[in-house]
Amino acid sequence: MKNYTITVNGNVYDVTVEEGASTASAAPAPKAAPKAAPKAAPAAAASSAGAGSVRIEAGAAGKVFKIVAGVGDSIKAGDAVVIIEAMKMEIPVVAPKDGTIASIDCAVGDPCAAGQLLATLN
Repeated sequence: MKNYTITVNGNVYDVTVEEGASTASAAPAPKAAPKAAPKAAPAAAASSAGAGSVRIEAGAAGKVFKIVAGVGDSIKAGDAVVIIEAMKMEIPVVAPKDGTIASIDCAVGDPCAAGQLLATLN
């Protein structure tokens, strides 16, 4: 048997799968009870969190793959600031308007939730 943790629509389930069992003779497995979802990791730069007036947030849950812009960089609307990886796809998180990067609130490899603050812009 193998144990897996599966997340469906934000609910986390622990399931056990028996290998080699025939589906015709197998008894239905009991339903898995949801457990509390893991808490998001704290921002890497907590001291500068929210330094700018414009929030740049993750559009999808995933993992921070690359940080493209740094604090103090001037960027244009639509420029990539952070790239997140979700389901083996690289998704750019772009600046909503022109400005200067005030803070980077994540680090490469950090998990992120949809809507999580990744950077701020002035």
